[in-house]
Amino acid sequence: MGPRSQCPHCGQVIRFYDNIPLLSYLLLRGRCRRCDEAISPRYFLVEALSGIFALATLLKFGATGTALAYYAMVAVLLVVTFIDIDYQIIPDAITLPGIAVGVAISFVLPYPGWKNSLLGVVAGGGFLWLVAWGYRLFAGREGMGGGDIKLLAMLGAFLGVRGVIFTLMAAAAVGSLTGCVLILVQKKGFRFALPFGPFLAIGALLYLYWGDHLILWYLGLLR
Repeated sequence: MGPRSQCPHCGQVIRFYDNIPLLSYLLLRGRCRRCDEAISPRYFLVEALSGIFALATLLKFGATGTALAYYAMVAVLLVVTFIDIDYQIIPDAITLPGIAVGVAISFVLPYPGWKNSLLGVVAGGGFLWLVAWGYRLFAGREGMGGGDIKLLAMLGAFLGVRGVIFTLMAAAAVGSLTGCVLILVQKKGFRFALPFGPFLAIGALLYLYWGDHLILWYLGLLR
């Protein structure tokens, strides 16, 4: 077990009654009971998102093993997103076990099935590896980290090949739009670093909850 939650300012161990998700943050007005220093609203945000996604997963898949498996994936994506934003890394300790778990549960859950899960791992990790290799070859520098490759492989294990394709396309679209906005608003140059993990997470969540509807909408635009 890891260390108990502590105030990031004074180091005081947070008591169980001050560690109730959402409620404790609101009652303490986002401050430590001991030193009265402000606690980052990120904690409240993560707890709120966790609850929202738990409810969304339950409503979509019902009280099933599928819902439990996909909520575990969502929880991992929340952790990965904030780590990548802060440190521009995606730990192997999260994604590699995630790949193994995703493939393992595909043998007992109806979707995506173990064959599709294995193909999703190969398609997700293989495609981004080729992109990273090609970029390094032509640009002479790293353009995509290995963490992104393993993250998409993990998503392939849970979502299958179609999920990989959708996730990658959605992540590229959202990432490109975000980059354009940052260039215009913050006057950033064209070569600034932007972590790709959060966009892969967004793409996977879009697919998980609204993938079929968005695919049908997109195909309708092409007619």
